[in-house]
Amino acid sequence: MPTSFRQTSEFKKDLKKLLKKYRTLPDDLEEFKKVVGLQPLGFGKNFVVLTKQNSCVIIKARLFCRSLKGNSLRVIYAYTENHQQVELIGIEFIELYFKGDKANEDRDRIRQYLKSHSN
Repeated sequence: MPTSFRQTSEFKKDLKKLLKKYRTLPDDLEEFKKVVGLQPLGFGKNFVVLTKQNSCVIIKARLFCRSLKGNSLRVIYAYTENHQQVELIGIEFIELYFKGDKANEDRDRIRQYLKSHSN
């Protein structure tokens, strides 16, 4: 089942900022994509569904980063299953942050995302 990955402009800014600190991040993100490509809703305690609206599910997950030596980053992403085309799964990354810098996800950013992508 093919998965399409997109990034919001805010996510791209988060990523650019964190790339300066964590050199392994591009490879770590590719590994993460493989996991969510197979299990879009994730599994285990490293994935939490934050909200669900129509066919869009917002998920917070731990992104293991080798540069952090055991710590992990948090990634917020939207999972959308197109019911007309079940073979296409869309995942859009919304936010990326280091737990040590910021306690929680940006709820306003998630609200804005849902508002702009409501069916």
